Amino acid sequence: MIEILHQSASIISTLARGIAPPLRLGLIGAGISQSKSPALHEAEARAQGIQCRYDLIDLDARGIGVAGLADLLDEAQQNGFSGLNITLPCKQAVIPLLDELSPEALAIGAVNTVLFQANRRIGYNTDARGFAKNFCSTLPQVPLDRVLQFGAGGVGSATAHAILEIGAQQLTIVDVINERAQLLAKRLALIFPTKDIRTSQTPNEALHGANGIINSTPTGSTSSPGSAMPLDLLRPDLWIAEVVYAPLETELLRAARNMGCQTVDGASMLVFQAARAFELFTGRTANIERMLSHFSKM
Repeated sequence: MIEILHQSASIISTLARGIAPPLRLGLIGAGISQSKSPALHEAEARAQGIQCRYDLIDLDARGIGVAGLADLLDEAQQNGFSGLNITLPCKQAVIPLLDELSPEALAIGAVNTVLFQANRRIGYNTDARGFAKNFCSTLPQVPLDRVLQFGAGGVGSATAHAILEIGAQQLTIVDVINERAQLLAKRLALIFPTKDIRTSQTPNEALHGANGIINSTPTGSTSSPGSAMPLDLLRPDLWIAEVVYAPLETELLRAARNMGCQTVDGASMLVFQAARAFELFTGRTANIERMLSHFSKM
């Protein structure tokens, strides 16, 4: 109680001097020590004259699992955070802990941004928009008749939703947990009834006739090297979309570029989704070019 009173007194004193208290933000996830989100948000806030402190709340560093997510939300809310970003493995687990979902988050079934407003927790999804903007700006003319996606988790839900909105006619989803792929396909079929949405446990067959591949798994990242897709099945006519951004060039992207495939990496998706989250947190328009430039310097 004494600590809370001291914090309140400090905030009142700061406001009395005409200076807004720092914006408190954070990221909850596992294995996020190398995340670029703090630098991205703090730099854009600084450029707009906003004091911002962005903390990493790492499940691994704290030695807890997803079961501890409720306590972490309580802790952030009590400590005056304005909002949080949510990443693997919490994007779906966080939903029951929220008071409200945006229409997009409800449709996608995954949340990567939480706002604390008037003691309410509101969940948003900025991944889908981030992926769509990145994809359309990098690969604007690629065919979308048949798309194969690896991954049906929180990110996979967003990228699948996005690629169908962009214009994919047939989407095949592959996941190491086939039941998860089936659930995602059923949910998407309700939203996109005219599209052909299916699952497969034999990606080799699903690759036949596919126009492009989306990797929405963590495979390829620094902590999970390798490729979700068998690299010997790459073809020059395929396009490849990657969501992993660390490293910037995954094994899949390297092999695809050597093969002559058109590719899109995960870096710009990260920036586009972060920009939208920044706008939700601050109520201000983010400068995309400035954020992209800052990320490239990192």
